[in-house]
Amino acid sequence: MDHPLITRLITEFGYPNLVTPEDVAAFTGAPGDHVVFVPGDVRRNLETPDVAVILPELRQAFQGRFDCAVAGDAVEEAVREAAKVFKTPSLIFYREGQVIGGIPKVRDWTEYVERIGQILALPVAAE
Repeated sequence: MDHPLITRLITEFGYPNLVTPEDVAAFTGAPGDHVVFVPGDVRRNLETPDVAVILPELRQAFQGRFDCAVAGDAVEEAVREAAKVFKTPSLIFYREGQVIGGIPKVRDWTEYVERIGQILALPVAAE
């Protein structure tokens, strides 16, 4: 995960760095809507820095409707598996500890806004 734009999300924006399954459960299970940024291998995936720049702008565009965190290397695979979103970088959306959607790879702004609006409008599935 070593990339200055990903580090900036944690240090400048204060996004939690989720490094254990317990971190993921605590963050995604808190009240409200949440996004976990799954960066993937930044050395192989040239889109990762782009999504790291776009995410704070998306949060602002949605007026803080969701909070954000970064999946650390140790939990990335488990987060992708649980969400069934295997491509990276990806944004995985949660509510009440449940995955409500995911957006893999970098998208254009209009598509992000449309898809995030659709995801946030979804109800949580009854268990």
